[in-house]
Order: sequence, then C-alpha cells, then structure tokens
Amino acid sequence: MAENHAQNKAKLISETRRRFEAEYVTDKSDKYDARDVERLQQDDNWVESYLSWRHNIVDETLKMLDESFQWRKEISVNDLNESSIPRWLLEIGVIYLHGYDKEGNKLFWIRVKYHIKDQKTISDKKKLIAFWLERYAKRENGKPVTVMFDLSETGINSIDMDFVRFIINCFKVYYPKYLSKIVIFDMPWLMNAAFKIVKTWLGPEAVSLLKFTSKNEVQDYVSVEYLPPHMGGTDPFKYSYPPLVDDDFQTPLCENGPITSEDETSSKEDIESDGKETLETISNEEQTPLVKKINPTESTSKAEENEKVDSKMKAFKKPLSVFKGPLLHISPAEELYFGNTESGEKKTLIVLTNVTKNIVAFKVRTTAPEKYRVKPSNSSCDPGASVDIVVSPHGGLTVSAQDRFLIMAAEMEQSSGTGPAELTQFWKEVPRNKVMEHRLRCHTVESSKPNTLTLKDNAFNMSDKTSEDICLQLSHLLESNRKLEDQVQRCIWFQQLLLSLTMLLLAFVTSFFYLLYS
Repeated sequence: MAENHAQNKAKLISETRRRFEAEYVTDKSDKYDARDVERLQQDDNWVESYLSWRHNIVDETLKMLDESFQWRKEISVNDLNESSIPRWLLEIGVIYLHGYDKEGNKLFWIRVKYHIKDQKTISDKKKLIAFWLERYAKRENGKPVTVMFDLSETGINSIDMDFVRFIINCFKVYYPKYLSKIVIFDMPWLMNAAFKIVKTWLGPEAVSLLKFTSKNEVQDYVSVEYLPPHMGGTDPFKYSYPPLVDDDFQTPLCENGPITSEDETSSKEDIESDGKETLETISNEEQTPLVKKINPTESTSKAEENEKVDSKMKAFKKPLSVFKGPLLHISPAEELYFGNTESGEKKTLIVLTNVTKNIVAFKVRTTAPEKYRVKPSNSSCDPGASVDIVVSPHGGLTVSAQDRFLIMAAEMEQSSGTGPAELTQFWKEVPRNKVMEHRLRCHTVESSKPNTLTLKDNAFNMSDKTSEDICLQLSHLLESNRKLEDQVQRCIWFQQLLLSLTMLLLAFVTSFFYLLYS
C-alpha cells in the first residue's frame, strides 16, 4: 500500500514538472526566476507541497505554480535580504519569528497595532512578510508555522484588508503547507464583519485553522513561557533590532567537561546509574567522542559490566528512524523521546554515524540551553565511526514539545587536530555553505498510570459530604449558570443592536452624500 502511494506520488511530481515546463515555461521563461524553475525540477518536497494543497489535481497545481512563480519574480524573493527592507520597518517589530506553540510549530508574530494603513509603505511591508517567510522556509523546509495575529490595542487606522489578504495569499499560494493555524488574539468586536470576509478568502477547508482567542483561550495553543505578559504569559522577550531575532539555537549546559552546578552531586549519581562507560570519558582536556569499542583483553567482570550498560542503553535506541545526511546519519530522524518522572528514564540518545572518508566535526545546539545537559556537545567523529550523544534534562526541569535541538556538522582536513582549541578555530573559519544542519524536536513519553486512580481519590474525598450538602451546592451552581446565560444573551443582544445602529448610520451617511453630489 505504501509502495503504491510512493509510486503515485512520484508519477504526479513527474507529470507536474513535465507539464509546467511544456505549457508554462516554454516561450515564457522571462515570467519566472530561473532559480525557481531549476528548484522545481530538483526539489521533490517543493512540488509535493503545491500538489497536496491542490489535492493532487495537476491542472490546479500548475495554475498555482504559475501564480506563485510570477509573484516570486515580481517581488524578487530569492534576492531579499536585510538591506532590501527599510531599517525603520525592521526596528518597529510589526512582524517577526519567535517561540513555539504547544505542537512545536514556530510562532510568526504580526503585531497589528504597529501597522498603519499607508499605500506608500504597503510594498515594503509585503516584502517584509516575504523576507521572514523565505528566511524560515530555507531554514525549516516544510515545517509549518502558527500565525499570531495580535490585535490588542488595535485602532481603526490599523485595519488594512489588503494587507490581511496578502498574508492569506502567502499561505494559500506562495508558501503552501506552511500554515498550521492562525491564532487571532483580542479581536475588537467592530472587526467581526471584516473577518467574515477573511473567512471567504481562506476557503472552507482553511476556516478551521482560524482560532479566535482572549487571554484565557490563547493558552490552549501557546504555553505561558512563549506568551508576552499582556497575553497572560511569562516570556520576557522584547523585540529589538539590530540584530535580527534569532532565538533558535544556543549552546547547552555542560559542553564537554565536568558538571559544575548547584546540584552536582545528584547529577553525578544520575550519570553513574545510567552507564559509566558512556558518560565518564569526557573531560576538558580530551574531547574523545563516545565511540563503542570492544577490547578482547578485558576481564570477564568488565565484560559483564559492559553488557549491563549496553542493555540499559538499548532503551535509548528504540527509535530506529535515521536521517541520512551527506556527512552524518542521525538517529532518531525527527524526535527525541524523553521519559517522564514516573517512567524513571529521563535521558535520551542521539546517535551520529560518520559516512564520509574524513573526520567530521559536530556541535549540538538547543533552543532551551538552560534546560539540558548534552555530552558531548562539541567534538568530532572519525570516518565510519559512531558517536553517542547523551541528552538529559537539567535539575528536574520539564521537557517541552517546543524545545528544539540543532546538529551542525562539517568535514575537517586530515591534518587538522581535534582538540578544543583546534575545534574552536575550525568553527570560526568553516564556510557556512559547508555546514550540514539537522533539527530535532522533543517528545515526552506519556505516563501509563490510569486516570481512574484520580477518580477514586476524589470519590474518597467526597465520602464525608452528605447528600444534602451536595444537592445544595448543585442548586447554587445551576442558579449561577442560569444567571450567566442571561448575561451572555443580553451581551449578544446589545452587540447586535450596536452593529445594527452602526450599519444604519453608515447607510444614512452614504445616502446623504449620494443625494448631495448627485
């Protein structure tokens, strides 16, 4: 079944490429950027993103490609950089990327209060949207974003339907499959009519992606650590420029040396209990990777100890998925699975395998450097060898689905040393285009403890309540609920009345000016 699906997908991709070249590119090549046409012929994922958005209907996909490619050339998407955008527009922070939602999708912030409708600047603002989306797309190929429409403190001057329509088109036509959802925060009731129009632009399938929220509901989609205080969050982040916001990956705790922290003793105990061979061979002076080797001259007791360690570490390696990069094969391919406190095992492994004929230097970075210890996080891997990288939460901190890890790798010259100083100098000098990057998400294995225990506990706690008390509380609750329903109905009626009066006033003014100038 899976094989047939793959074959059908390959046929659709091939047909799309062939027909686009024959029906659209021939004799009209000046309509498109040659780099986009070339990429279409080489990047299967790009073609598939357009096909899937058009339900694998090739005719519709070709029209979409034509519109998208013309726009990309018109706005010079492939050449956009910081210098293409007016500095003042980058400084005000109307649009930027920062943080993650609860599903691990990057947040694409649009602070509407900083946008003033102005025909003179609309072109630059559209370029700013394209700049951020293209920058993200090149770095996170195919991973969706969650758009955060922050409408708090928004005035009538900020309402710009042309700009909203452009943003919708970006995800409908120009960047298909990149939209996870649109979270609309604190929308003024006067904009209800405007967003009814927006729903028609999105289409029936995408309407479900709109999430209207207040301070209470927004936390259903984004945890407080990535929400600003005015949304009820605790994120201390404040936008500033320069430089561009790049909060993605930083150096984790414990590069390669001994752990030195307030909970050093407990950390060492954890490390020893999870396998001495894997964790104790790292020091500041020696950046020796954790390569599995077997010495036939070892004693029987040592071999038995290693067998125990290996059996314990096998639990880490259950995810057998492998990302096959040009320099390293990385396992797991996409997600790091951490156990929770109840499961007992909180650490996880990243296994790197060097598939080149040269030494490969690697670094590990994370979006939450204060949360994790990574050993080793900056080392090298010999040709054909494998390295185990142990990742463990720090000080009992909770693993989050928003956390990310970045593996960076680059080939070294045979004559290069692999000590700390040599690695530091190597990373300073290596060209960016020679560095392989791969990103991993975090996932916590849920507890298998049945929820019925909680229900039983609650039942015991209620046993000393009399039936009369419960009935009395229930009657109070029903009465409060009835009053609340009445208040909601009155609010809805009042809102509808205001809207009707507004429409009547608008009709009166329109008629007045029509009669005045007719």
